[in-house]
Amino acid sequence: MSLLEVDGIETYYGESHILEGVSLSVERGEVVALMGRNGVGKTTTLRSVLQLTPPRSGTVRYDGTDLAGLRTHEVADMGVGWIPEDRRIFSQLTVEENLRVSVPDGSDVADALSVAFETFPILDERRDQPAGTLSGGQQQMLALGRGLVGDNDLLLVDEPSEGLAPQIVADVAEALAATASETTMLLVEQNLPLALDLADRFYVLDNGRVVDDGDADAVSADDERLRRYLSA
Repeated sequence: MSLLEVDGIETYYGESHILEGVSLSVERGEVVALMGRNGVGKTTTLRSVLQLTPPRSGTVRYDGTDLAGLRTHEVADMGVGWIPEDRRIFSQLTVEENLRVSVPDGSDVADALSVAFETFPILDERRDQPAGTLSGGQQQMLALGRGLVGDNDLLLVDEPSEGLAPQIVADVAEALAATASETTMLLVEQNLPLALDLADRFYVLDNGRVVDDGDADAVSADDERLRRYLSA
């Protein structure tokens, strides 16, 4: 049984039909990349999983449980974390405070912080620094660290390299690889080399539909099979 199973979902914003029969799966322990141009439904797919924008039909199952009718916080409590494109860190709080507020009630805070700091040593070095003063790459590491201390079995990561300078993207790639060693991940990413380097498998969306999928090691960043769906 897959950790996440999305089967034929139809999702709308008002009367706008965004997802048209999208199906995908994520196995426990793997990284799956969801790729495509802007506006084809990648973020909506994540929102559908989280029940932020519930599908009108089709099913989303997490660890065998149908998520239909659940509130987003109930989905999150089941172990599904979300790293949105804008990161949503608390800029006035320190790095450590950002991590602390993400630790679930009843969990050992020291142990949770150790996981984050061992995964991202730079955050340990800057634990007392206001999060808003970190570089873009370091802020992305903090967002990922919050996902790790949240005791999540699945992380939905939305466009982690978006808007970052090329030299910072390399830092983010390392951060994502470190995160992937700790948890299962569904990754939305337009940077094709980065996505293929990290992912075990991929899906390509176009106009709200899955138009291609396969093993990441069976294609390359120069593959016309993918480029035609990703170029502007």
